[in-house]
Amino acid sequence: MDFTVTVIDDDFRVAGIHADIVDSTPGFRLLSSARSLGEARQLMVADPPDLILVDVYLPDGDGIEFARRAAADALILSSAADADTVHRAFQAGALAYLIKPFSGKQLTDRLNGYQRFRQALSAGGDLTQEKVDQARAVLSDSATPVARPARAATEQLLLDTLGSAEMTATELAERTGVSRATAQRRLADLAGQGSVIIRLRYGQSGRPEHLYSRAE
Repeated sequence: MDFTVTVIDDDFRVAGIHADIVDSTPGFRLLSSARSLGEARQLMVADPPDLILVDVYLPDGDGIEFARRAAADALILSSAADADTVHRAFQAGALAYLIKPFSGKQLTDRLNGYQRFRQALSAGGDLTQEKVDQARAVLSDSATPVARPARAATEQLLLDTLGSAEMTATELAERTGVSRATAQRRLADLAGQGSVIIRLRYGQSGRPEHLYSRAE
C-alpha cells in the first residue's frame, strides 16, 4: 500500500516539483496539492493523507502551526533557516526539516526514511525501547550514511526481520522498506561481522541465489 501525500506550497512551480518527486518515489502517491492552508484543510477533510509536505510561510497562516494540528505526519520544507523556526518545527512534531533550495535526492531520501520509519513501527504489540530508537534513527538514514548510529539501526532492522527465517535480499528489502541495494550492502557488512550467514541456492539454470540467515 502506498503512503498518500498532500503538498502545501503557495509557489505552484515549487509545489509541482515536489509533487513530481512524490509520484516518482516508490511507495508514495500524491493525493492532493494546495496553494494555501485553507485549501489544504478542505482537501484533507475530504481525503486525509498519511503525510503532508508543508511550507512555513503561507498566504493565510503558519505551516508549522498547521502541521501541529494536522491529523497527519509532516515534513517541513522552507527557506527559513533560523534556529528558532527549525526548533519550533520539531517541537510541533515535524519528522524532518528541509531548507530550500534542496535537491530532489534530499527529498527522496526523507521520503524513503519516512517509509522505513512507518515500517519499523508497523509490528503489532508493544514496542521495546530499542525498537522506538531504531524507528527514530531510520528517519534520517539514506543511501549516503551520515553517521554510524543510523546505519546500525538499518542493520538491526534487517536482523530483526530475518528472525529465524532464511530470506533473499529482495525479500528483506520488501519487508523492511529499504532499497534492494541498501539491503545487499548492509547484509554484506553483517556477514563480514559474522552476524549473518550466506548460503547459495542453485536453481535449474542461471546464477545461484543468495540466501541470508542469522548466525547462531
